[in-house]
Amino acid sequence: MNQDQPNNDEKKQEGQSQDSLMEKIKQLGSTNVPQAPDSNIHVLPIIGQVEGHLQLPAKNKTTKYEHLIPQIIAIEQNPKIEGVIILLNTVGGDVEAGLAISEMISSLSKPSVSIVLGGGHSIGVPIAVSANHSFITETATMTIHPIRLTGLVVGVPQTFEYLDKMQDRVINFVTHHSNIEEDQFKDLMFAKGNLTRDIGTNVVGQDAVDYGLIDSIGGVKEAMVKLNELIGKTDDDQVVQ
Repeated sequence: MNQDQPNNDEKKQEGQSQDSLMEKIKQLGSTNVPQAPDSNIHVLPIIGQVEGHLQLPAKNKTTKYEHLIPQIIAIEQNPKIEGVIILLNTVGGDVEAGLAISEMISSLSKPSVSIVLGGGHSIGVPIAVSANHSFITETATMTIHPIRLTGLVVGVPQTFEYLDKMQDRVINFVTHHSNIEEDQFKDLMFAKGNLTRDIGTNVVGQDAVDYGLIDSIGGVKEAMVKLNELIGKTDDDQVVQ
């Protein structure tokens, strides 16, 4: 019986390793997953729809702001993390949740760089410009449009005043954290004819840089170079102090 026991344990381990292997194939389509070495840079992905106070259906791919906010606090507190890369491929979402994330990123003491990949639409625009330096890939797009409400709306003047104030919050944040002029941003926001079924403008790659909305064209390599440069400048400032 003592000889049978090790054989049973070995079979269990083999079964567990096979289950783990099957899980990797199901999730990633590969048996070998590349592992990142210990790094001083934290990657913060914002993918899908930014979920706020209301839970979205399970079929929606979402980024929950209650998950991001503790992460940003942990980044600020962790001495091993010296910089942050924000990866954006979002259709937008909850305005207040998006502004909360933007304000937290902009108030980090550590250098941050954002990359718009695919799309950084709607409330993704303030998140993209909240970093110290922003990049957009050549094929990525950003949709700038007025704020709208969905669901039951109380038809009173106060509702529209509240909507205007919320829109002003977005406009003020974007213009203060990028090089675009307020009048030009409003022109893009209220443009007619650019979007077939909506008011606003779809800005692609280089156009976003030309408007002053995004700082540079680039992807992962350029973002890493810039972030390491910002980290070096921060270290130099600390030495001088």
